[in-house]
Amino acid sequence: MTATQQSIASVRIAAAAADRLKAGDIAAYDVTVPVAITEIMLVVTASNERQVLAVAQEIEKDLYLKDGHREPLAREGLEEAQWVLLDFGDFVVHVMHEDAREFYALDRLWGDCPSIDLELPEHPDDDAAADAAVSDGDRAEATALDAHAE
Repeated sequence: MTATQQSIASVRIAAAAADRLKAGDIAAYDVTVPVAITEIMLVVTASNERQVLAVAQEIEKDLYLKDGHREPLAREGLEEAQWVLLDFGDFVVHVMHEDAREFYALDRLWGDCPSIDLELPEHPDDDAAADAAVSDGDRAEATALDAHAE
């Protein structure tokens, strides 16, 4: 048995919300075989407590607005903001501070489960984008120097 298309669609809405708020390491696992009580685990990383809370709130908002007024059955971890768990029944969202994600290593726990394609947009590597900007600037400067030399 695998995760239903409805659950996958809902998790994609949640992942897009997290991605929009610059959460990192967004991964979803089809856990229908090892876990009988839910279908999908979505794990996202935030760099600080404020971002953990903001990402969790954005996920809840988008699922409410874009997925038939869907609300979590349970919320955990809002006080500490190190690991917020949002239980939607057929899937569970883990918004984790980067230190908590590294420590608890949920990806290792579910690493044998099939990954779900979240269909998120590609983000160019920040360093590659900076290098490209420098290269474009060097080209423009060289073109200006060539024009001036003529």
